[in-house]
Amino acid sequence: MTTSMDVAAPVPPRVAIIGGGPAGLMAAEGLAGKGVQVDVFDAMPSVGRKFLMAGRGGLNLTHSEAPAAFLARYGARADQVAPWLQAMDATALRAWAHGLGIETFVGSSGRVFPQEMKAAPLLRAWLARLRASGVHFHMRHRWLGWPQGDAVSPQTLSFETPDGVRTLAADAVVLALGGGSWAKLGSDGAWVAGLQAHGVDVAPLRPANCGFDVAWSPHFSERYAGQPVKSVSMSCAGMPARQGEFVVSASGIEGSLVYAMSAALRDEIETRGHAVAWLDLAPDWSQEKVNAAVTHPRGARSMSSHLQSRMGLTGVKAGLLRECASAEDFKDASRLAMRIKALPVTLLRPRPMDEAISTAGGVSFDALTAGLMLASAPGVFCAGEMLDWEAPTGGYLLTACMASGVVAANGVRQYLAGPR
Repeated sequence: MTTSMDVAAPVPPRVAIIGGGPAGLMAAEGLAGKGVQVDVFDAMPSVGRKFLMAGRGGLNLTHSEAPAAFLARYGARADQVAPWLQAMDATALRAWAHGLGIETFVGSSGRVFPQEMKAAPLLRAWLARLRASGVHFHMRHRWLGWPQGDAVSPQTLSFETPDGVRTLAADAVVLALGGGSWAKLGSDGAWVAGLQAHGVDVAPLRPANCGFDVAWSPHFSERYAGQPVKSVSMSCAGMPARQGEFVVSASGIEGSLVYAMSAALRDEIETRGHAVAWLDLAPDWSQEKVNAAVTHPRGARSMSSHLQSRMGLTGVKAGLLRECASAEDFKDASRLAMRIKALPVTLLRPRPMDEAISTAGGVSFDALTAGLMLASAPGVFCAGEMLDWEAPTGGYLLTACMASGVVAANGVRQYLAGPR
């Protein structure tokens, strides 16, 4: 006769999450405490490094925009991202932060920030809760991928560690390996070739939320590099004008307004070899008002002094006008008035991908099930920036990354509960 002491306790399923960014940590949270052993592996000495870097100037968690407008920020991938936001939208993300003891507020731009503005307190509270719920963290564990010729499977995972190669088996895997920007923080895109070698469709990684090169004259670059250009409007092919600000760099332009337009600008460069960003240096002035100011008799004053007196056009804005308008424009006041409202800045190329805030491209949605499992590899799920989508800054990128982690966790639970 057997007794209860003779019956071995069931071994819980083991889930390996590879990548300790927001998507991976959210997947861990969705699985922790639900009868699953959760192990998080990361190649870096600590998790959340890009998350912490993004929060240095104030962690933009999400955005208070209405749901329809929020979803539209994902452009061509809105249909794919919509189910993620149903699993965790901006309101749910704020509630999640509040559950960690992190109060949030809505800034004047509609962006949502932690009360303390910093990422570190939120990450500390999050990791403490994950550890308390039984999640195990393994740092300096660089996943080596699947051996060439082997099937893509969670059954055997190999990691390079300070103590040599470590191998373990898992019942399911969540890959949350990030994109290809900020390699020094662990997001280096090294996973792409490995997945492609096993037949997984991966769209090439491209810079997103990035700056662009412009062929500034040495004089302009030396004088104005680092200066912000405030209260302007920018438009480009296929995109309506947006108002905001950007920064002149030594090599081109960067900053929030440029990042908001970067996908369209990048795609235009890929199509035509260059892109033109059209600047309105006086977005609060009508064309008629600008015409009247510029064509007003200026007497013996120089055009620069005239524009400063009549329009307050000085500094870097005046420098941009001089840099990008032609000599013929400056000879004709009416033409110059038109240029103030539509100044062409020719962009040559995006800045290198490792300088970008994020990347586009990644694992194709055609390679995934609705639960973010690789269709060709049962038990292997993908989440976060390594998927083929992109979003502008403003909280949209982080919200969708974390929401995808929730969806991947839900997919893992359904997979483990079903027949295998």
